[in-house]
Amino acid sequence: MKLRKILATAAVVVAALGGLSAPAVAASAKKGVSAAAFSGVTTALSDVGARWFYTWASDTRGVTAPSGTEFVPMIWGSGSVTAAELAKAKASGTTLLAFNEPDLAGQANMSVDTALNLWPQLQNTGMRLSAPAVAYGGDTPGGWLDRFMSGAAARGYRVDFIPLHWYGGDFSTAAAGQLQSYVQAVYNRYHRPIWVTEYALIDFSGSTPRYPSSAQQADFVTRSTSMLNGLSFVERYAWFSLSTSTTQTGLYTGTTPNASGVAYRAA
Repeated sequence: MKLRKILATAAVVVAALGGLSAPAVAASAKKGVSAAAFSGVTTALSDVGARWFYTWASDTRGVTAPSGTEFVPMIWGSGSVTAAELAKAKASGTTLLAFNEPDLAGQANMSVDTALNLWPQLQNTGMRLSAPAVAYGGDTPGGWLDRFMSGAAARGYRVDFIPLHWYGGDFSTAAAGQLQSYVQAVYNRYHRPIWVTEYALIDFSGSTPRYPSSAQQADFVTRSTSMLNGLSFVERYAWFSLSTSTTQTGLYTGTTPNASGVAYRAA
């Protein structure tokens, strides 16, 4: 871990001094990224060392995966629970991500009962199956995920692992520890493997999102990936997101990594 952290820090410094190639570091088997199609996406996926990616859809949405990078399909919401979408997902991978932020009106926006009633169709694909990915409160007694997990257990449904989203509004060096506390609390509650499928530093507490400096985000990348790589119950993690055209927290502009991209490449 210490060697990985030193190399990651050095890579950020090198990038800041002129974007020279980072030293070769073996990519973590856990490391992934969310991605959408853009010019150079295959090169960026390969360069960052992503072992897996997803597109919030049942297929790759035009993203060509480099050799050695696994695509993981998603059934995004209730409207995606169709025979055609489920067949497409099954043809695209072996693990299925389920329902993106059903607890938010602007996302999948589903009641717990709706999700439970649809669940047998996802389960019947035979794929390894995630819980729905709540936006927040995964460790909260009586919260959306808690009620879903209780309902799934009562009906004898299968849930193989828990996906989590986390966005930190504290841009200090304490942020990685705050993420760790959340991930640990969810694991302690459900005792399922954890995938952190969206995460970054963004403060959503105000009327508009607030972002950290480039150096703060890159430092968080280094600290958080080191922490997640060290947690045995965290199977995978994915930064939000690969491209700067998708979000200000993106790692690459075209095929060129920014400071956070260089730090993530070193994980």
